[in-house]
Amino acid sequence: MKKQKTNGTFWIYGHHAVMAAIFNPNRNKLLLKMTKEAALDKAVTKEIPSQIVTRNEIEALLPPGAVHQGLALQVKPLLSLNLDELLNQTKNQEKTVILMLDQVTDPHNIGAILRSAAAFEAAGVILPDANAPEESGTLAKSACGGLEIVPLIRVSNLVRSIETLKKAGFWIIGMDGTAEKTMAQDQLPTKAVFILGSEGDGMRRLTAENCDYMLKLPISNKMESLNVSNAAAITLYEFNR
Repeated sequence: MKKQKTNGTFWIYGHHAVMAAIFNPNRNKLLLKMTKEAALDKAVTKEIPSQIVTRNEIEALLPPGAVHQGLALQVKPLLSLNLDELLNQTKNQEKTVILMLDQVTDPHNIGAILRSAAAFEAAGVILPDANAPEESGTLAKSACGGLEIVPLIRVSNLVRSIETLKKAGFWIIGMDGTAEKTMAQDQLPTKAVFILGSEGDGMRRLTAENCDYMLKLPISNKMESLNVSNAAAITLYEFNR
């Protein structure tokens, strides 16, 4: 069953993020604030309560330094899919890729990963509910519209979710810089879950132990790792290639 993640509201800001939210029929849109210079066509905003305001009024609603481009949209969080619903949606697809994040908590990184997931048509992004950020303007801005496209699946236990995914026919592949093989050296499965850990600590031990196998990206030994959002984009590109 779908459930609301929070009873609160938040402000989405920036042109791409706001437009994606406006055109998402599943997004509950409460109030649109626009500067005169950035005002959208009335045909786009006709069903949304709207106000023309100053830049200062918008900036007062947002984090310091937020790049809003004259647009801010007050919304409610999306209704989230659970894992079973995601699997039901993808069960008849010949090729499916899902990302799973372990210990990735920065909303900028999660947003950027959602952007790449949307660009490369990932079916969803899974992350543990504990310590994961809620939907926010920062996350939506970083996702650049991806938050409205790719389901963000929050689960209570990653290992149990891995077991469920395996039963549904997915191969679970951990991305780890110490792996013996690169993605290009592997015959990738058509139904794959790639797990990415945090830049500092990587995946937790129990998560890693439940992967079917590990792969790595072929980066220079002069660098220890990539930013997790960059690693996610390359992983998705290589899967689709």
